[in-house]
Amino acid sequence: MPRNPARRVMRPDARAGLGAALVLLVLIVSVELADGRNPSYVGLLATPPFLAAAFGSWRTVLPVGLVSVVLATMFWLTAPTGPDTAVAVNVVAVLFASGIAAAVGAVRQRQVERFAALSRLASVAQQAILGPLGPRVGNLPLAARYVSASAEADIGGDLYEAVDTTYGVRLLIGDVRGKGLDAVRLASIVLGSYRHVAYERADLRAILADLDRAVARSVGLEDFVTAALLEERGGTLTVLNCGHPAPLLLRRGQAIPLDPPAPAPPLGFMPLARPRVQRLEPGDRILLYTDGLAEARRNGEFFPIEERAWGLLGHGTVQDGLASLEAALIEWVNGILDDDIALVLLEYTGASRTVGGSTPSWELGDGAANAT
Repeated sequence: MPRNPARRVMRPDARAGLGAALVLLVLIVSVELADGRNPSYVGLLATPPFLAAAFGSWRTVLPVGLVSVVLATMFWLTAPTGPDTAVAVNVVAVLFASGIAAAVGAVRQRQVERFAALSRLASVAQQAILGPLGPRVGNLPLAARYVSASAEADIGGDLYEAVDTTYGVRLLIGDVRGKGLDAVRLASIVLGSYRHVAYERADLRAILADLDRAVARSVGLEDFVTAALLEERGGTLTVLNCGHPAPLLLRRGQAIPLDPPAPAPPLGFMPLARPRVQRLEPGDRILLYTDGLAEARRNGEFFPIEERAWGLLGHGTVQDGLASLEAALIEWVNGILDDDIALVLLEYTGASRTVGGSTPSWELGDGAANAT
């Protein structure tokens, strides 16, 4: 079986470590030569292999160690007084140091490969549990994108889902506290629970309670999931928000945050969320996103999502809008994101069917005051 060529490509940090080790070698040799022919600094040649081991694998360390040993031997053999026992001890020390540095590089390489394997596993698991969305859910055009952070960052626990039920189109977006496989595991629990109860519960607050219990059973005291749960029914949008960034309503050139009537804690802390009820107009678009977008910054300045939302998302198809937003975001942060971002954009065309009335009776008591 042919070897994977990607494994032979030296990582940027390994190249930097090799370069630094070679520069250090040149400096030591220069100081030794400038000091005269008597070898006084041979022992310092043990340091370049360890410098290489701090950044690269044993394959990087071995050439540096070999050069260090050869140089130390040459200084020992060419000493004007002949081979000296003290210098010989230094040469042996350089040889042993090179071997130890190579062993350190081998251990480090195994750790890097294990981390890369776990990251790939988390990424595959994440893609498997999210699945594709769109181009339509029910009668709503919809698009979703997952913008991964920089390669060095851990996989996040961002999640989203949209389902067409007998109660209307229901959407969930959330963000698990933490990173890596644990975050992906909790995201899968939330999505699995949601995909079941979204079809069964007539009351959005009952869905929220089910999700909260699922999270509470699966996490520790300090873990939680921020989430926003939405339902579009007959032109009425209902939003329950549990510590998540507010969805943005894009209407006639403006971006309107759909803030909740009162704050509610994330899932896992028994939230009692009050609904935000909003009447929709044909052409309205709603952007759902995780906090990676809200926290994206350049030189300490946050990405101006509300100011730029309409210009980026208000034209073309919803797929075009998300592509424009992602391109503008990557340009803003100079290609370096610290956190993954989940994005969902949907459009109300006015063609939604009426399902059991436009507004459920359970919403009228404390949420209708928000409707416009």
